[in-house]
Amino acid sequence: MLNQLELESRQRDLLLRLQVRRPLGLWSLRLVVARPLGEQRLQLFGELKGWAYGASSGLQLDTMRVSPDAPLGTGDLIWAAVMAWALETTPCRRARLLAIRDDERQHRRLVRYFQSRGFRTARELNAAAWDLPLRMVWGGAGALMVGDCEEVQRRAIRRWRQSAA
Repeated sequence: MLNQLELESRQRDLLLRLQVRRPLGLWSLRLVVARPLGEQRLQLFGELKGWAYGASSGLQLDTMRVSPDAPLGTGDLIWAAVMAWALETTPCRRARLLAIRDDERQHRRLVRYFQSRGFRTARELNAAAWDLPLRMVWGGAGALMVGDCEEVQRRAIRRWRQSAA
């Protein structure tokens, strides 16, 4: 599926690139979507960073950014490609992320966005001592959300392909 998504992105004049490293038995990933602007230049439209370890729930998603001037469907392409990579390359079948709570209004928007992608709230990370390790990993408090990689991928592919119509 990842190869198919790369082909589809090229047909829309977009580059889909995945950078993976394996430090200490972990997969560290960065996926970007960009448009070529000549021989040596790219216009970056979006990216997602994360890591994975050898467990079915080991895909941890951290930073996702999509530029306001990105072509329609860029975020969907990113979600679909990351899930395709996880399903094809790792034992991960579930993904986790944090809908950070910096501002209450923005937090609600993030939760709705992630729910529309197929994630559900597993629990809230707050000020409790047992939340400290996860808060250190993700850098704050918020809703710890879990999604099935196949479901997230299915929704993202549908939206990505609909954005071409």
